Amino acid sequence: MRLLLILCLLLALPAAAQNILIPLEQQGLSSLPLPAPGATQSRVLEEFGQPDKQHPAVGTPKMSRWDYPDFSVYFENERVITSVRHHQPRFPLPQSVQEQP
Repeated sequence: MRLLLILCLLLALPAAAQNILIPLEQQGLSSLPLPAPGATQSRVLEEFGQPDKQHPAVGTPKMSRWDYPDFSVYFENERVITSVRHHQPRFPLPQSVQEQP
């Protein structure tokens, strides 16, 4: 009986989830060149320079990420597996709002 009561209470709780939709036109400049899949890390360095941040490789196979100002590059071993543009809001928040914790 107690289990039934608990089950009824849990089922009565509303489930809440938030969907964040980012329209395609807000996912960064489509004209921005990105490293091609299969390119080597040395090729990415030649074409795009040093990244702002290099995340260390983890796992097997070794996966790593390099962050540039407008995009990130994901590597498996020494090869690009994908490049992703950073979100560019259509209406950026004022600087004073961004700095609040």
